Amino acid sequence: MSFDQLSSIESGSGGGRRQNNGAYSDDPEFSRLSQGLMNKLFHLQGNISKLKSDIGLLGTRRDNPRLRERVHVTIEESTEQFKDVGEGIKKIQTWEDATPTQKYSQQKLSREFKTALGEFQSLQRTAIEKQRASVTAAKAALDHDTGAEGGLSGHEGEQLQLQEQEQVHLAPQDEVDFQDALITEREAEIRQIEEGVGDLNVLFQQVAQIVSEQGEQLQTIENNAVNVRDDTRGADYELRSAARYQKNARSKACCLLLVLAVIMAIVLLAVFLG
Repeated sequence: MSFDQLSSIESGSGGGRRQNNGAYSDDPEFSRLSQGLMNKLFHLQGNISKLKSDIGLLGTRRDNPRLRERVHVTIEESTEQFKDVGEGIKKIQTWEDATPTQKYSQQKLSREFKTALGEFQSLQRTAIEKQRASVTAAKAALDHDTGAEGGLSGHEGEQLQLQEQEQVHLAPQDEVDFQDALITEREAEIRQIEEGVGDLNVLFQQVAQIVSEQGEQLQTIENNAVNVRDDTRGADYELRSAARYQKNARSKACCLLLVLAVIMAIVLLAVFLG
């Protein structure tokens, strides 16, 4: 077995790849959390696509109670899922000692979360507007029907009561009660959606603040790295200058010694020859 093969086996053992400083280059818990958040965001994107299609049908001929119920349920479920994902985003953004790869995952998750949340909030506002328009139209129609019934008075009203049977007479009132119940239900749905919008706005601000703080920390780290690099370059330049100075001084000393040796040789030769 070669030395390279032995090194690769040793570096690959233990369930995680080690860096030169002995630390693991990946964190199983971080990977599990980030992958889970990515899967949830993918599911939310599917909900957003379905919501966009369903909300587009509100107020059209294809509008019906079943469609409105589906829109309401999807919005409620997606709101809770966004809250859950938001808590995970906050946790992963404050991960300690994140590696460069983990920092990239943090930025990608926060970017995709904010994009999906912004799109979902836009759909929420559209749904609220259409729900309000529907409630307003239903109230106007109900008031018109009630006014038309109330317009019959005096002799005509007495004749109508005598001619109509009790079931036929009670049917309009049952319809009015049914419409009132629908209006009340839609108003409750609007309030729930508005509460969800408020909660998600708070969550969006919290995530944005954490991302901003992380960005400031990264900027500080980057500035420190630049300063260290500049200081290192300055120290390297000083060392090179000192090395050149020492080399020049050594060369001058050698020359001086050589001259002195020559002089001494001449003096000695003169003494011996003399």
